[in-house]
Amino acid sequence: MNINATLLGQTIMFAMLVWFCMRFIWPPVIRALEARKQRIADGLAAADRGKLDLELAAKRAADLLREAKEKAAEIIAQGDRLKTEMLDQAKAQSRDEAERIMVAARAEVEQEVSRAREVLRNQVADLAVAGATKILQREVDAKAHAELLSALKQEL
Repeated sequence: MNINATLLGQTIMFAMLVWFCMRFIWPPVIRALEARKQRIADGLAAADRGKLDLELAAKRAADLLREAKEKAAEIIAQGDRLKTEMLDQAKAQSRDEAERIMVAARAEVEQEVSRAREVLRNQVADLAVAGATKILQREVDAKAHAELLSALKQEL
């Protein structure tokens, strides 16, 4: 065998193999690689969008949390104001009720004093009549001396 002929045959066969690979095998491999490259690029873009969305969501969450804290502080302040108003109102009602009770108690005391004075006047008048009866050793007619007894009661 001639080494030149073999080398020439092998070169032709290699050239046919390269042509065959470039014609039928290489294009699908290139398309698959391009598709994979595109999917990787899309995945990276989606990851970047996801990262951006995550940052935006974190900002929104921080804003919502801040707003919620402000609203909670406002509600607490409003509750404190309402509590203060309710306490002041309750104190005012208590003062009014205490004043009303005091006025009623004073009126009741005055009535009791008046009743006690009247009872005391009657008792003094009865004692005076009894004393006068004993002194005079005779019976005193209460009807006849009603004016005298009334005047005596008024003086006492």
